[in-house]
Amino acid sequence: MRFRYIPNTVEDQKEMLTEIGVESVEDLFADIPSAVRFKGNLNLPKAMSEHEITTYMSKLAAKNVSLNDCSSFLGAGVYQHFIPSVVNHVISRSEFYTAYTPYQPEISQGELQGIFEFQSLIAELTGMEAANSSMYDGATSLAEAATMAAGSTRRNKILVSLAVHPEARAVLKTYARGQNLEVVEVNIKDGKTDLEELKETIDAQTAAVIIQYPNFFGLIEDVLPIEEVTHQNKSLFIVSANPMALPILKAPGEFRADIVVGDNQPMGIPTSFGGPHVGFFATSSKLIRKMPGRIVGQTTDDQGNRGFVLTLQAREQHIRREKATSNICSNQALVALASAVYMNAMGKQGIQEVAKQNLQKAHYAYQVLTRIKGVEPLFEGNFFNEFAIKLPKPVSKINEELLKHNIIGGYDLSKDYPTLKNAMLIAVTEIKSKEEIDEFAARLEGLL
Repeated sequence: MRFRYIPNTVEDQKEMLTEIGVESVEDLFADIPSAVRFKGNLNLPKAMSEHEITTYMSKLAAKNVSLNDCSSFLGAGVYQHFIPSVVNHVISRSEFYTAYTPYQPEISQGELQGIFEFQSLIAELTGMEAANSSMYDGATSLAEAATMAAGSTRRNKILVSLAVHPEARAVLKTYARGQNLEVVEVNIKDGKTDLEELKETIDAQTAAVIIQYPNFFGLIEDVLPIEEVTHQNKSLFIVSANPMALPILKAPGEFRADIVVGDNQPMGIPTSFGGPHVGFFATSSKLIRKMPGRIVGQTTDDQGNRGFVLTLQAREQHIRREKATSNICSNQALVALASAVYMNAMGKQGIQEVAKQNLQKAHYAYQVLTRIKGVEPLFEGNFFNEFAIKLPKPVSKINEELLKHNIIGGYDLSKDYPTLKNAMLIAVTEIKSKEEIDEFAARLEGLL
C-alpha cells in the first residue's frame, strides 16, 4: 500500500456523505461565506510514501548530535546514567505501556503495585513518611509544593533560593501568579543560599522557604541553619533534592524537611532530548491530606488477600473542584514504573555504589580541570557530581570547539546568571571513564 495512513477510502467517504444526506465534502462547508474561504494549495511539501518519509526522517535524525557519538559533560537538571536493560523490558509490556490512571483496582493490581513501590522507595530515599504516585517533573513538583505550603499555612509569600534551578523558579513564578502568591528570591553567597539575607527577608507572611540539595551549582547547602530559621518562623521547609545524591547524603527528612520534591530522571530515565521526566513529592504524615496527585495505598480484600487501591484522592476529578488540593489531571505512571524498576534492580547497595562513583569521578575531574592554567573553581565547598569552573574565554565559544572533537561541554551559567561570565557547570556521572575525563581536560587545555 502506498499510503497506509489514509483514514478512509473514496468508497467510505461516499457512504458517509449519503448517510448524512449531502453529495460532496464541499457541501459540508456551504455555510461558510465563499469570500472568507481559502482557495488554492497550502505551501506544504508533496505527499510521500511510507518508504520516502522514513528515509527523509532518518536523514533529519542523523543531523542530531547523539550521546552515543559524543562524550557529554552537560548536566544542569538532566543527567546521563546507566540504565539496566530490565527497565525497558518491563515498561514495554502492553499492560503497563498503555495503562493510564488505575481507576479500577480489580484489573489494575500490577500497575498499582508498581506505583506503590515507587512511593515506598521515594519515602525511604527522602526520609519522609509519605510520597505520592508521581508528578509531571521536578519543576512542577516544586511549584505544587509551594502552593500546598501556602494553602496549609494560609500565608502568601514564598522564599526561594537563587541556587534553585532557574527553570524550576520560572515554573514556580507561573504557578504563583495564578494563586496570587508573592515569590521572593534569596541571593547566593559563595554559591550557596545567603543565610543572612534569608534571616532579613523571612517574615510572618512567609509560607515556605525553598532550597535545592545539592543546589544548581552542585554545592551541598548548609541545611541545618536554614531549617532552623524557617521553622522558628513557623514556615514550611521545602527541599528540592537530587535522588541520586540521597543514598550517600543525609536524607532531608532527618533535618526536618516538611516537603521534599525533585525529579527522578537520574534513576532509570534516559535523557531523551529533555523528556519525559517524573517528579516525586514526599511529605510528613501531618500534611498527607493536602498532598497533590494520587496516593496508592495497601489494603486487603474480603478474603484477606493483599491488594492495592487509590486512596486519599483529593483531586478535582473526584471531589468538588474548589475543594481539590491540585488540578493536576495526569501522572507519569509509566515513567514512575521505569524508575521503580531501576531502583529495585540496582538495590540498596547498587544505588549507593552508583552515588559513590558519581562523587569520586566528579572530584577527579575537578582536580584535573582546575590544574589547567587559566581554569579556576568558581566556588569552594562540598559538591556531589556537578561543579562550576571559571574560564578565560566565553563558554559558548569553547563548547563549539569541543563539539568538533565529539565532546559536549558543560552548561553556560551566564545564560541564567549574567554576573557569572565565562563560567561552566560540569556534570560527571558513573558512566564517565578516566579516559574520557582526561581527554576532556586535554582538549580544554589545548583550547585555552
